[in-house]
Amino acid sequence: AGVTREQLNQEVRNLGLFFPIDPGANATLGGMAATRASGTNAVRYGTMRENVLALTVVTANGEVIRTGTRARKSSAGYDLTRLFVGSEGTLGVMTEVTLKLYPLPEAVSAAICHFPDVTSAVNTTIQLIQMGVPIARCELLDTNAVRAVNAQSKLGLREAPMLLMEFHGSPAGVREQAESVQAIAADLGGEDFEWASTPEERTRLWTARHKAYFAGMQTNPGCRTVTTDTCVPISHLAEIIDTSVREADASGLPYYIVGHVGDGNFHLAYMVKDGDTAQRAVAEELSARMVSRAIALEGTCTGEHGIGLHKIGFLVDEAGVGAVEMMRTLKRALDPKNILNPGKIFVL
Repeated sequence: AGVTREQLNQEVRNLGLFFPIDPGANATLGGMAATRASGTNAVRYGTMRENVLALTVVTANGEVIRTGTRARKSSAGYDLTRLFVGSEGTLGVMTEVTLKLYPLPEAVSAAICHFPDVTSAVNTTIQLIQMGVPIARCELLDTNAVRAVNAQSKLGLREAPMLLMEFHGSPAGVREQAESVQAIAADLGGEDFEWASTPEERTRLWTARHKAYFAGMQTNPGCRTVTTDTCVPISHLAEIIDTSVREADASGLPYYIVGHVGDGNFHLAYMVKDGDTAQRAVAEELSARMVSRAIALEGTCTGEHGIGLHKIGFLVDEAGVGAVEMMRTLKRALDPKNILNPGKIFVL
């Protein structure tokens, strides 16, 4: 469980395999399982929930148990693997993780496309998903995010809302996907479609995307980032982003947007001056409104970051009192002394 995703991929690359879950950071597999992580490839390959086959777990009373098998499916008893995946370390300590790996695609191509506004980029994403284009990655960066990564990574990108996409498959399949995406994007105002077909070009673009958090702070000296994390049904994505952007603009706080928009997940990062309690309160209020909006749209208060300590109240809003009480019942049964991450997700 202490192996990182990059270590795993380095180890299996020579076998023609890879592990697709990419939350950005070089996280450990156990940590990714505990938070039910996803990331840039989730639109095609799913999250840790779909890609963890089995676990070895040490329980609160010191017993070692094994959940799941290497088989692709099972109907044997309760699905304990899914119980522990996403439990944020509150039910047991994962020591081994059995994962689903995938063949390295025969062909990979990345592309960027610029849009006149965020709404056009989001509507393009919605069209791609609704039409069944099997895109592997679809990331949104708003103008502020593009400006930040330009400043840090010297990319020279046009400073406008942008989709960063990646296609996996056979050479013919990748070409067909790309042509479909280009046509859909053009109909919705997309332009300056650019390709990155070599590994070096793709790595340069994705490295810049993964460094957006640090780039945002670098371009706003003396600021800290209040990062949000919501996910909604793809059909409501444009609605929630539009409203959230209007509120952010009205607040006067610097901000930027990045998101795994192919699966309805996005992050709006507010920049607040370190130690400025008034700005922090504004950012927290904007975040709370956005989370409430997501829940009202049948989405979730956290697409991939977890409840932790900060979103305990929102879990009740999303799941309901009865469901949260059932979670407490499970916690009490598996950890009666409350020694595993006490206070996370909910308070006993």
